[in-house]
Amino acid sequence: MKREILISLEAGEKRVAILEEDHLEELYMERAEQTGMFGNIYKGRVKTVIPGIGAAFVDLGTKKDGFLYVADATGSPMDLDLESETPAPPEPEEDGDEPDGSTQNPPRRHRHREKLKPIDEVLKVGQEVIVQVVKEAIRSKGPRLTTHFSIPARYLVMMPGESKVGISRKIEDRKERDKIKAIFENMEIPKGVGFIVRTAGEGKSENEFSRDIRYLTRLWKKIHTSMQYKKAPALIHQELDLVERVIRDHLTDETDKIIVDHKDLLHKVKRFLGIYLPGQNVQVELYQDEMPLFEKYKVEREIERTFQKNVFLKSGGHLVIEQTESLVAIDVNTGKFTGTRNLEETVYKTNMEAAWEVARQLRLRDMGGIIIIDFIDMEKHEHRRNLLKVFKEAVRPDRAKINILPMSELGLVEMTRQRIKGSLESAVHKTCPYCEGKGIVKSPATMAIQTIRELRKSLINTPGRMINAYVHPSVSERLLNQEKKALQQLEKNTRSRIFVFSDPSLHVEDINLTFIQS
Repeated sequence: MKREILISLEAGEKRVAILEEDHLEELYMERAEQTGMFGNIYKGRVKTVIPGIGAAFVDLGTKKDGFLYVADATGSPMDLDLESETPAPPEPEEDGDEPDGSTQNPPRRHRHREKLKPIDEVLKVGQEVIVQVVKEAIRSKGPRLTTHFSIPARYLVMMPGESKVGISRKIEDRKERDKIKAIFENMEIPKGVGFIVRTAGEGKSENEFSRDIRYLTRLWKKIHTSMQYKKAPALIHQELDLVERVIRDHLTDETDKIIVDHKDLLHKVKRFLGIYLPGQNVQVELYQDEMPLFEKYKVEREIERTFQKNVFLKSGGHLVIEQTESLVAIDVNTGKFTGTRNLEETVYKTNMEAAWEVARQLRLRDMGGIIIIDFIDMEKHEHRRNLLKVFKEAVRPDRAKINILPMSELGLVEMTRQRIKGSLESAVHKTCPYCEGKGIVKSPATMAIQTIRELRKSLINTPGRMINAYVHPSVSERLLNQEKKALQQLEKNTRSRIFVFSDPSLHVEDINLTFIQS
């Protein structure tokens, strides 16, 4: 399979596109002023403790305070010692809870299910605490924090404070899992830390795992030293930037080449490969054509499509994607596709095609939280079962943690997708200042009637006055034409004079009333 990574830099914006068979599969974007916090480690100071919700706000020295739940605040890696080394115990069967360490998402381990202490017994105002960001600040919410660290490398993720070695559940082959376990049973593992073998570790050798362990051990010692000497609030460790993260997490043996359009990027990529992935045989190419890189590979057109509400399928069907603050709703429609046999077969084929496209759109748009997919209702139980099976297969490449519930009788599939940061749409667009995110505004007819109500309210207790009404041009036109008689009647009833003025600078829902001094 042809696989390429395109990296572009323009006007302070870095964009990375991952193509498979010239088809855009994943897209990442980062701007200079939007550098993410995810994965960063801070020495913070507890600012507020709120027992009612079992959480505390932590001053990180950033624009927004971090949010730390009591479940994420137990235990601290401050006193861990990496000097002595002991073999790690074999991994229990239930371990390996890894969402595959995506570019934005190193894994998090299982928590012991125990009774939690009240937050005010764990944290006090003014207390220093070492935390890692596990969820970016989204809209008005500050970043979510934890004291349980996960530090990723190419094939492994280090978990300070643990003592086990887990394996990604996406490595399903039993022989491969047994082989990995055998490798780690014979390796020397630093005391006081655990590891998870990432999906990229499938088929790798002891030497490759050892290289990751040495790198992570050095990095953790550096982090540990900073913890002890820096004063809160302070940044202790910053995660790799976008380009480095993508190469670390997405470069595979199937990757044909990495194409960059800027010399600085070329040097950065080659340097990173030399230091972190020595021996990786991949071609790095500098793109120098006049046509922009993303235009040449038709990625720009694909990006524009990711911001559209409707997504058209090859069969003629289409998806309708609606994002809200709390959930994403995706509706599947047959559209122009009529099939060749009967309605059930048409619906089945549309749903099957939609399953793959929905999975792709979730990755491209980086949509998270609660997701409801309204597949077209099918009568045959076998068709429903096959659709759910195909959809689960379609989301397998997704590096975010996903949970899919059984299909309901109405053909709805409910799922959750780990939300680490805002969606691609929220990163590129802002709330419309006109409709303020509602997507709709009141009509001129409605506003004309509302203006008359406001005039009546103002004049009812002070009759015999002159008043100016400043409104949007579309509203004034309505008032001076269709509602002219209503205005005249109001003037008569209140013994007043009303003057309507058109103001193009006003929002269609704005009404400014001013009495004229006599």
